[in-house]
Amino acid sequence: MTHDHSHSHSHHHGADEATLAAADTSVADSDLSPGALSRRRLLKAAGVTGALTAGMSGMLGVTPAMADDARKGKDQDEPGGDGRGVRHWLAGDHHIHTQHSSDGQYTVLDQAQHGAAFGLDWMVITDHGGATHARLGVDLVNPDILAARANLRDTLIFQGLEWNIPAAEHGTVFVAPGKNEVEVLKQFENDYDGSVRGATGNTPANEALAVAGIQWLGTQKDKRRVEDALFLANHPARNGIDSPHEVRAWRDADPRIAVGWEGAPGHQAAGLPTGYGGGQGRGYYSNSAGANSFPGYPPESYRSWGGFDFYTATVGGLWDSLLAEGKPWSISANSDSHVNWGDTSRRPDGSDSAQFDRDGRYGDPVYAGRQNLTAGDFWPGMYSRTHVGAVDRGYTAVMRGIRDGRVWVDHGRLVKNLDVRLVASGRGHGEETLGGTLTAKRGSRLQLVVTVTAQDVPNWGMFLPLLNRVDLIRGAVDVSHAASDRDKLTAPDTKVVAQTDTSGRTGTYTLRYDLGTLDEAFYVRLRGTDGNRQQPGYHGAATDPAGPAIDVVGDADPWRDLWFYTNPIWVLPAR
Repeated sequence: MTHDHSHSHSHHHGADEATLAAADTSVADSDLSPGALSRRRLLKAAGVTGALTAGMSGMLGVTPAMADDARKGKDQDEPGGDGRGVRHWLAGDHHIHTQHSSDGQYTVLDQAQHGAAFGLDWMVITDHGGATHARLGVDLVNPDILAARANLRDTLIFQGLEWNIPAAEHGTVFVAPGKNEVEVLKQFENDYDGSVRGATGNTPANEALAVAGIQWLGTQKDKRRVEDALFLANHPARNGIDSPHEVRAWRDADPRIAVGWEGAPGHQAAGLPTGYGGGQGRGYYSNSAGANSFPGYPPESYRSWGGFDFYTATVGGLWDSLLAEGKPWSISANSDSHVNWGDTSRRPDGSDSAQFDRDGRYGDPVYAGRQNLTAGDFWPGMYSRTHVGAVDRGYTAVMRGIRDGRVWVDHGRLVKNLDVRLVASGRGHGEETLGGTLTAKRGSRLQLVVTVTAQDVPNWGMFLPLLNRVDLIRGAVDVSHAASDRDKLTAPDTKVVAQTDTSGRTGTYTLRYDLGTLDEAFYVRLRGTDGNRQQPGYHGAATDPAGPAIDVVGDADPWRDLWFYTNPIWVLPAR
């Protein structure tokens, strides 16, 4: 494959000088540049100022949960919790479109009712950013969301938007409900959307605009204009234009706001073969490198692997390179629902692009008299789910759970429930769950305890999914990577270290993994499969002997290839 290097993303090497200065407590506020002063405020909010001078430069903010522990003392989460801030695992979807998107169709209530019927506890309405949406859509969709909240009182319905990230792909941006949710989202879209600002091109100025947008959202949270705000990158590998250094820049801009990406994209029904589906790329991942693509990405990255994005599915790949730097970066799975497979509705006559541009929305859908078997999407909750550990069933609790990385995702309801705990004993004692950082004395014995509740009811494909295997993935933490190469793509020390056959197991059962004694920092994460499609991983069988198989365009039935993934847990030796 050839690449046009004249249009490739620029590379940025070396440590972030603003961060180095901001974290050095020997430097007075008055001696900092405006950028470094802004960064210091972020570090103070995360509870990690001074960490660089203590020799932990790459571990800055190694999970918000770790910063919480430092401020509050271990196991002091909200009353009634389990000591790790989790009382409920709530299933949701942060990427859903409506008639307020130029390529959407459904009313907010259509999507919300279906999501609730398919078992979702929370969802985010994310209509496409752009000139029409910025002018009309942000205001128009809000009354529909308020009405859906009133009709579905047991379902959390966030207002967000799909951000055209300057110089990059799309992303979900959403805020906690409140009197300023419309005002903040509208101002953000007008000031920082790549389409609205004409900033889609691959330039350093546009990359800087994306960083500024994330920092602006953090400022709105600090000023309490909104109680909370989050950003997750959507379908990051689809076009190869989310460069590694851009992802790191988003995360470092404000780790409270930029928290992750879609580990698995929506549009999963697009892989259904012709005859009962559209016969396209699963997730619409059927592209190749273009002028703005990062030249370091291989051709295989433009395909999904077991329905998951290449950056997540590759053991020892880009996701692991972030985790190995001690940088929390969460994954999600969602529908990206626009027009849904098997649905019998369509847009009404006369509701076309001209009408949409004039009114900011299409007319309400009407009965079509036939099923749509070429659409690429599933209804929210029908296939993909993001499970978030929350202290209560509230909006800010879900957002905190996402920020803290208390997340696991699955396709096709592969398992009913997961509980993952990393436990220290011997010289040190402690326990953590997904997204957390366990700090214990060197020499402590470590064990990962995984409780699986097997699925006991059919999924929406009308069969009972069966978990065949669970994989344990482990990686060393090397903080020097963060400063040495902002475009680093790999984590060579990360490997599948254990595979457990779970075929035939039912009910609730526990898997225990002996992780040895604590010496150096590392992290672990989990992956599970129905065992139907697998192959050695992209970095070879020694790294991943039986990972997800690359999806074939036109022949990738998503129901025949189910996986779950968890976020990591880090372990740090106490100083």
